[in-house]
Amino acid sequence: MHETAVNPWVALAYLVSGICFILALRGLSSPQTSQRGNRFGMIGMLIAVVTTLVTHVPMGGLGGAHGPAIAAAGDFVDSVTVGEILAAIGLGAVIGLTTARRIAMTAMPQLVAAFHSLVGLAAVLVACAAFLNPIAFGIADMVIPLIGQPFAAIHPVSRIEMGLGVAIGAITFSGSVIAFLKLNGNMGGKPIMLPGRHVINLAVLGAILGLVFYFTQDQSPWIFWTITILSFAIGFLLIIPIGGADMPVVVSMLNSYSGWAAAAMGFTLHNTAMIITGALVGSSGAILSYIMCRAMNRSFISVIAGGFGGDSAAAAGGGAAVDRPWKRGSAEDAAFLMSQAEQVIIVPGYGMAVAQAQHVLREMGDKLKEQGVRVKYAIHPVAGRMPGHMNVLLAEANVPYDEVFELEDINSEFAQTDVAFVIGANDVTNPAAKTDKTSPIYGMPVLDVEKAKTVLFVKRSMGGVGYAGVDNDVFYRDNTMMLLADAKKMVEEIVKSLD
Repeated sequence: MHETAVNPWVALAYLVSGICFILALRGLSSPQTSQRGNRFGMIGMLIAVVTTLVTHVPMGGLGGAHGPAIAAAGDFVDSVTVGEILAAIGLGAVIGLTTARRIAMTAMPQLVAAFHSLVGLAAVLVACAAFLNPIAFGIADMVIPLIGQPFAAIHPVSRIEMGLGVAIGAITFSGSVIAFLKLNGNMGGKPIMLPGRHVINLAVLGAILGLVFYFTQDQSPWIFWTITILSFAIGFLLIIPIGGADMPVVVSMLNSYSGWAAAAMGFTLHNTAMIITGALVGSSGAILSYIMCRAMNRSFISVIAGGFGGDSAAAAGGGAAVDRPWKRGSAEDAAFLMSQAEQVIIVPGYGMAVAQAQHVLREMGDKLKEQGVRVKYAIHPVAGRMPGHMNVLLAEANVPYDEVFELEDINSEFAQTDVAFVIGANDVTNPAAKTDKTSPIYGMPVLDVEKAKTVLFVKRSMGGVGYAGVDNDVFYRDNTMMLLADAKKMVEEIVKSLD
């Protein structure tokens, strides 16, 4: 481990790996370059993994003939061989490939949450292994007292790294589990309010930080395990009060946490690649969380504290759809109105994702363009269940990138648009966010679809409400026509009518 820090070839390999990760993040910032960004990320990870295996795992195994890096850490016995490590990598690769091929795009948010939990759990397991066998990790010196048994004295700096790593990792794991259960429908989307939750959260967080500091003075096992248990608990406590409307920010926030956990464990393992990767993921996730908070008019500080969405979500309890007059239309009506329009703005949402309607939606857009209609797609930053969810779905359907616009780039065009075609998007088009101070989404920037001359709103039924639990005033406006059906079936009927 110490030797890898001074080996110029290892340092160069990790530097190249880090550059690949930076290029990956840059590529993922735009749909046009996202595939190239993914390739850079995979190449960087391959370089990092191979370098770590070559420098830390001798081909004969870790026990007996210690490798150079292991020898620098101290004498110990370990039965792990390179074959077993490669077998584990192979098993993980098979699971990853199978999951990637079978997972539906609608389940991508909960899959991301599940993967975040695994990163957090890995950080916890590494921290536990380092605490139980610090000599093997090169973070301790053997102390032989005059009276008593010899023991491994962990370096104070390593105790800080270990304490923070296990704390952040445990919070990431338990928080991601709750996020997964909410996104997957195993738990209700409504927030679960605990009495005095802010006081409890602050007390637990204060206890964790106090114990991490105390751990630098005393490495007693009870301190380490108490930090671990409290961190698992606070992860649950932070995410349970969060409502479904705020889940996109939660996913982004947990992504940041997983990065910082990996970085902390990189210091424990003396692994430059982990430090670089974790710092990049943590910082980019934090920046994305900040952007998402601005898109939802949330406080970034309250996101970190885990209380965001809690107070406002309480107002959502009575958000059932109300009995008001509304107009119903058919696929033929929608096809006629859009074919006569100069410009149509399509607003996709989670309902489109559930129905897997992105391909037929692109087909509808192509037919409208054949008839001389300008077609654009409007994407809200928090449409769907995770950042970029709608962009990925449209890219999957080969929708041209130059037709896809973010909220701030297209919102001013609705007033000059003939038809706004909303398919499965509710909360992100709800004008209550601009007018109703009692609404749980008040202050969140929304797409101004109600300003279009005609709004075609695809929805399964009038009985349901959005993920935030509030009714949408757009449904009942004079310029709105409700198209009640499964999103995919409705668009298929519209395409037939356009023919």
